[in-house]
Amino acid sequence: MRSYFFGALLALALAEISAIGGNHLPEAALNLNERFFDEVRELIKRRMESKPLPLAGDEVALQNQRSYDNVPIPAANVPVPVLVENWPTDQHSFGQVTAVSVDPEGNPVIFHRADRYWDVNTFNESNIYYLIEYGPIKEKTIYVLDPKTGAIKTGWGSEMFYMPHGMTIDGHGNYWITDVAMHQAFKFRPFESKPQLVIGKRFRPGSSVKHLCKPTSIAVATTGEFFIADGYCNSRILKFNAAGKLLRSIPQPPEFLSLQVPHAITLLEHLDLLCIADRENMRVVCPKAGLKSSHGEGQPAATIQEPDLGRVFGVSGYGDIVFAVNGPTSMLPVRGFTIDPRSETIIGHWGEFKNPHSIAVSVNGSALYVTETGTNHQTNRVWKYVLA
Repeated sequence: MRSYFFGALLALALAEISAIGGNHLPEAALNLNERFFDEVRELIKRRMESKPLPLAGDEVALQNQRSYDNVPIPAANVPVPVLVENWPTDQHSFGQVTAVSVDPEGNPVIFHRADRYWDVNTFNESNIYYLIEYGPIKEKTIYVLDPKTGAIKTGWGSEMFYMPHGMTIDGHGNYWITDVAMHQAFKFRPFESKPQLVIGKRFRPGSSVKHLCKPTSIAVATTGEFFIADGYCNSRILKFNAAGKLLRSIPQPPEFLSLQVPHAITLLEHLDLLCIADRENMRVVCPKAGLKSSHGEGQPAATIQEPDLGRVFGVSGYGDIVFAVNGPTSMLPVRGFTIDPRSETIIGHWGEFKNPHSIAVSVNGSALYVTETGTNHQTNRVWKYVLA
């Protein structure tokens, strides 16, 4: 498959990544001339057109099983994110803003860590949270913002969470939240302190079907089914029905898919795809979600892995495309990407960031939001874009 060829190029172009690592890279390393990546992509295109990569027999059979349309989206139909200057108009003092979502009324909602930070002293080698005795975060961890000004409209979530990570708001206004310290995922009705549904064992990391270990993200389908990215330890995706019964684990045989820190997930229901920010593999992969039927589950995932993509932190689906943000990776610009899973290509670049962590698009497509995590209120922030 094409991803093997990209992998070889990445090994050459990004040889320094494993040596440097981490989230704090020299700023000069992030300002590499984009011309290099344009030339590499053009080389890939010419190579693919002139001499298709050979596939092993099993890979040919798997490739032929794909059922989704691979015709690229016309450029005229691709929305372009345009930054809204001076938004928010008020200056906020958030902690690390780990997640953003948009509620059914179009309000951006953020999930932040207040005075908590995740560093080398937060967990032991068995993934047990060291700071349980400090109790939950006393401040409100969830704020609903005004989409026009960015002002805080209301907030909740005090004395509830220990180390916030992911948050998704579904079409009914329910909040789906992950806490990496508690190793749990929750479903809350709006502004309620008691969860309607809990997945995982409180402060007990594990890899069984009843445990989670540092879960990162949740995607919810209109059918009520939901997916949890059981991210940092288990590197798997768990699919549940609306009542919380486990239906499937991704990957599972016969899927040829290996994940390494699935950091965020999003659904493209029209294409019946679940797209995953496979962070440490530096790619976006989109296996079948199995919402329409189980047919196609286990077939090869659409794979987007190009030389300039880097470590993908956030993904958000809109129609048939995926918006994504990468994080600091040696030599690569930190920015946003527009991805077409059907053609397995990056079809647009936008934005400029330092350390983005999450991304969300409003249901009507009127706005896109990106959050960043840092060490102070100036670097812990939310950006707003309109889709032109």
